[in-house]
Amino acid sequence: MVSINCDMGEGFGIWRLGDDAALMPHIHVANVACGFHASDFNHMRATVRLARAHGVAVGAHPSLPDRQGFGRREMTIGREELANCLIYQIGALKGFLDAEGLALNHIKPHGSLYGMAARDPEIAAAVCDAADIYRVPILGLRGTEHERVYGARGHALVAEFYADLDYADDGGLIITREHPPVDPEAGTARALRAIREGVVAAIGGRDVPAGRDSICIHSDTPGAADLARTLRRALDRDPRRDGRDDAA
Repeated sequence: MVSINCDMGEGFGIWRLGDDAALMPHIHVANVACGFHASDFNHMRATVRLARAHGVAVGAHPSLPDRQGFGRREMTIGREELANCLIYQIGALKGFLDAEGLALNHIKPHGSLYGMAARDPEIAAAVCDAADIYRVPILGLRGTEHERVYGARGHALVAEFYADLDYADDGGLIITREHPPVDPEAGTARALRAIREGVVAAIGGRDVPAGRDSICIHSDTPGAADLARTLRRALDRDPRRDGRDDAA
């Protein structure tokens, strides 16, 4: 079954970002911010509790150390330092999961780190260095260093499609500092095509490979809850439960 995953728990202190309570009933998997681009100890625990109440699996969403830029700015960082940065963040979330009786489901690098790991095998290797400790699947993109490096290191890849981001002609994501709203019906149709055909139209018009295991929605995309609700209904209506063509 194709899952819907969402990047969430991205408030900080008294500030809130996204409507996690409205999103949680419509998703299968929560990628919870671990403090370096957003979130803090109170937000992490509250998000884990909310996920537990809705039967949603929880994974770590660690970032470059860039709270000011919300983790959506690239930086130069060495492999060992990056691995340590990730181990630290994932361990923090795992503590709250242990406290709430939940298992760590997966790891998904956030923002610019995700994009850097898709292009740079050394960055992807640093992600694996951290994942070696936790031994859970990693969410990533087909046809990139995610697929090549994670697989070579023995880590399971959950290949995802982004319902609220555009794709470049080389198959990479176009990661923006702020996400524009997405029409729920149009976003759902685009996601269903990716699931059924394994491709998505890039900004230049050509089809590029798309993941078919999970569909990502960002909690800070305006109207994210409406998109998640529409997409979940479409997936639940499909008799095969995953939207794929039998011949695919």
